Amino acid sequence: MANELQNRFNDFMNSDNFFSNFGRSFFNLDGHDTYMKTDVAETPKDYQVNIDLPGVDKQDIQIDFKNNILTVSAKRDSFSDQTDHEGNLIASERSYGRFTRQYQFPNVAREKIAAKYEDGVLKITLPKTDEEIANNHHIEIQ
Repeated sequence: MANELQNRFNDFMNSDNFFSNFGRSFFNLDGHDTYMKTDVAETPKDYQVNIDLPGVDKQDIQIDFKNNILTVSAKRDSFSDQTDHEGNLIASERSYGRFTRQYQFPNVAREKIAAKYEDGVLKITLPKTDEEIANNHHIEIQ
């Protein structure tokens, strides 16, 4: 926590970085945090992940779980914008293209992961396993 606060302070005080990215972060022009807004909850039995994917067709979503990392990829095709007869568009905040997010979850029963997509929300349940899954392998040096 202290390191994170120190890093944020250092980023803020780095005036070159702060001012060069001010407009982008203020207007969110870099697209960060506009894709796949996510809620993650943990219960004693599982992890529950809800991801907003409005306007995405179910067949354009891919979910993988490997090495304790859940990867969700989606593709949204182009959209028809609301321009006037001269082609003017004041603002467009809808995005399209391919985007991916990754989440790390330890000790998941991989074969029991379930997903459901309904009303633009992808709901993934990752059941926990009772036994700890070792992803590390120590190699002795001879």
